[in-house]
Amino acid sequence: MYSKITIVKVAVLLIALYLNFAESCDENQTRPGCKIDSGRQCVCGIGCYSEYRYNSKEECRKALKGRRHNICSENPCQNEGACIQTTVDPGYRCRCEGTGFYGSRCEHACPSATNQRYFGKYPYECIVI
Repeated sequence: MYSKITIVKVAVLLIALYLNFAESCDENQTRPGCKIDSGRQCVCGIGCYSEYRYNSKEECRKALKGRRHNICSENPCQNEGACIQTTVDPGYRCRCEGTGFYGSRCEHACPSATNQRYFGKYPYECIVI
């Protein structure tokens, strides 16, 4: 039916596509699933766990049905944080990594390494690698 070369080519292409989708996620944080895209439709594929949070298209459609609008279109995140819709209240989560801010809405400036007044746990969003 199919030659071994064709199967190898398809496998290499699939791995390349997977790595392309997965490159913006932390290690071991990719998964197949579905997400609400543009607040109007469900899109399925492979991506970051935080974005592709629904296990099936049916689960995504149920979540989409219960929404009046895309809360991320109002961009509740501050300081260039990325808004991601979720199924838990308040219906979104802000990704602050790389902005220099942290907090539920990216509202707090990251402490500097020399700030001796900061006594809390250092926010992971502020770690620069």
